[in-house]
Amino acid sequence: MYSTLFKLKLNKYEESIDWLFEQFPSYQFKGASAYKPGLENTLSLLQSFDNPQEKLKFIHVAGTNGKGSTCSFLTSLLVEKGEKVGLFTSPHIYDFRERIRVNGIEIDQAFVIDFCEKIKQIELNFSPSFFEITLAMALCYFQQEKFSIVVLETGLGGRLDATNVVQPLISVITNIGIDHTQFLGETLEAIAIEKAGIIKKEIPVVIGERQIETTSVFEKKAQEQNASITFAQEFHLPIELNLVGYQSKNLKTALVTLSLLSYSIDEKLVEKALKNLRRNSGLFGRMEIVQKNPTLILDVSHNKEGIEATLKSLKLSENAKLTILFGASQDKAIEEMLTLFPKNAEIHLCTFKNERSQTFERLQEIKESNLNIKAVHQEVNQAIKQLLPTLNKQDTLLIIGSFFLISDVEA
Repeated sequence: MYSTLFKLKLNKYEESIDWLFEQFPSYQFKGASAYKPGLENTLSLLQSFDNPQEKLKFIHVAGTNGKGSTCSFLTSLLVEKGEKVGLFTSPHIYDFRERIRVNGIEIDQAFVIDFCEKIKQIELNFSPSFFEITLAMALCYFQQEKFSIVVLETGLGGRLDATNVVQPLISVITNIGIDHTQFLGETLEAIAIEKAGIIKKEIPVVIGERQIETTSVFEKKAQEQNASITFAQEFHLPIELNLVGYQSKNLKTALVTLSLLSYSIDEKLVEKALKNLRRNSGLFGRMEIVQKNPTLILDVSHNKEGIEATLKSLKLSENAKLTILFGASQDKAIEEMLTLFPKNAEIHLCTFKNERSQTFERLQEIKESNLNIKAVHQEVNQAIKQLLPTLNKQDTLLIIGSFFLISDVEA
């Protein structure tokens, strides 16, 4: 009996997720055709649920790289402080419910099912986007569960992103890089203007990284809004930390943010938050070591700045071989990203299941014009099975380039 009920519930959940993706195409799966900027529809949808955004406390996080990791650091630190923390991030890697968590635990399947049914019954004069529905679902869930604070990651940009309907306790912008230029602009300054849109009147803002091209944009916006502005890398923390290596900037940004919110921080808290990071926030796929001897690393970095940070953090043994299995979406500058990889690395290209994947034929064309590429693969797990036996114990296989590529990897 229990098994039958479980299967019925699972089938209903899968039907709800299928409906979400089919009825309201998401940027994650459809790309540019699904992008619907503006806040009017989001506000109208939330009004149908009695405006849950007005009843919650938020930390609002934007940025090109590191915003998801910064959100996870914030969440884990707050959980260790005893808070009940709602976390909203995107995209998901394996399951839709990864986007909405409470102290690291994914949203209930039953809530997802019920909320989708409610959306179907609401009469609106527009069709809500996938992201708008997901945001509304998250905020309603957070309100129901009586969260003490919500860590909210923007989806795309900032100024016109659906999440920008909230009035946060503090805003955070991790950094600015060239990505999603078809929506946000061709220059760092233009992209910074969009990200700076989350800076609200008299709400403090933390900038993770001072960059020559963007600093004046943020300072001007903060002045216009009478918002205090803090550059995290210049902030003196009340504790001594050895912040080196991958994710150090994101961790410091999170710590500075909580310090400005008057949370007490000590070394023991940080140690526990890092130790329990995955349990408290669900973070994975960021320089995640899933096997040793040889080392197998999964990383979701998918633009120039992210890949550069990942490569900089790699620790390879002397005489160790680095093999890279790389896959990217069609809207990414693949040839440019390939130039970032070490000349002595063995590079393989791979497609993934998501329809935004660069095609096998196009990857073959890239291989023919790039002598550093050894092979093109159609499926990441088969590629792993082929490549691992060719490596020695001290070697490393790095799988990188897209959330979608990582999501195809079988645990």
